[in-house]
Amino acid sequence: MNGETHPPAVQHMAQHVLNQLQEHRSRYPPSLRPTPLFVGVQGPQGSGKTFLTSRLRTHLSSPPHALSVTVLSIDDLYLPHSGLQSLAESHPNNILFQGRGQPGTHDVPLGTSVLKNLKKINDVDAGAVDIPFFDKSLFNGKGDRVSHGETVKGPVDVVVLEGWCVGFFPTSKELVEERWKQPVPTLEPDIFDMKTFVSVDHVLAVNERLKRYVEWWDALDAFIQIKGPSSAQLSIIYKWRLQQEHHMKAKNGGKGMTDDQVKIFVDRYIPGYVFFGDGVTIGLSGSEGAETERLPSWIGKGLSVTIGDDRELLHVSNF
Repeated sequence: MNGETHPPAVQHMAQHVLNQLQEHRSRYPPSLRPTPLFVGVQGPQGSGKTFLTSRLRTHLSSPPHALSVTVLSIDDLYLPHSGLQSLAESHPNNILFQGRGQPGTHDVPLGTSVLKNLKKINDVDAGAVDIPFFDKSLFNGKGDRVSHGETVKGPVDVVVLEGWCVGFFPTSKELVEERWKQPVPTLEPDIFDMKTFVSVDHVLAVNERLKRYVEWWDALDAFIQIKGPSSAQLSIIYKWRLQQEHHMKAKNGGKGMTDDQVKIFVDRYIPGYVFFGDGVTIGLSGSEGAETERLPSWIGKGLSVTIGDDRELLHVSNF
C-alpha cells in the first residue's frame, strides 16, 4: 500500500513520525541501536484516531519505509473486570468511576511495565514483550482483560501509545474549582450541564488518579493530537460518536447502543476534556508542590491535526 492510498491526515502524521524518528536516531552513535521512537496519539471519541493510527502503522510498515511499528492502546490497559467493579463499588456516587474510561480505571503499574520493556526492546539481550488486550465485549459490554494479546519482538522502530486521554495532565484543586464555575466551552448547556452531572469532588478524585499517569507521558518522545474545529471541539464529539455507532449497527444487524446511550457514554468523558485536556500543550500547570509548571516532553515535537464534521482534514500545525 503506497502513501497515495492513505487519507491526507495519515500522510501528514507519517511525515511527522519520520521527521521525529530521523532526529531521534541522530542522537545515537552509529555503534548503538537507538531505542524506539515513542509517539503519543490523542483524539476524542469518534474522531477516528484508532482508524488513523492503524493506517499510520500500515503506511510506515510498508515500502519504502518498512519500519517495525508497535501500537499500544490505552484501552488495553484497563483494570480487569474485578478491578473496575471494585473501583465502582468504592465510589458509588461518582459516575466517572462507574465503568471504564476515566483516569483511575487503568492499571498504571501494568502500563508502566509494558512501556519500560518496550523502551529497552532493542537491547541485545532484550526478550519479547507481551501487549495486553482488553476485550470490551465481555461481561455484557463492561469488558475484561484477556491473556491473548500481541507479543512483540525487537528490533522496533516506533511505538505508538494512543487513547482519548493520552497527554492529559493533573492540575491544582484551585484550577479545577475555577473551571468548575465557568460555562463548558463549545458546548451548549442543553446538551451537557456539568453541575448536574458531576460534583467538583468527583472531578478532583479523577485528578488525583491522573497524577500516576504522568510517568507514562514521560516515556513519549513526540506527539500527534487529533481534534475538531475550535468552534465545536466538544459538541462535535457527540456527532462523531453517534455516526460511529450507527455505522457499526448498520454492519452488525443493529447491535449496539441507542442514541440516548451514546449521549450518556460521551457525557462521562466531557469533564476529562474540560479539566485536563489542555495538558497536551501546557503540561503541568497550577499543580501543588514544588513542581508547579512543567511543559510536556514533546513540546516542539508535536503535530496538531484538525478535522471537520465529516473527519475531513482542515489543517495541520506544529506545537
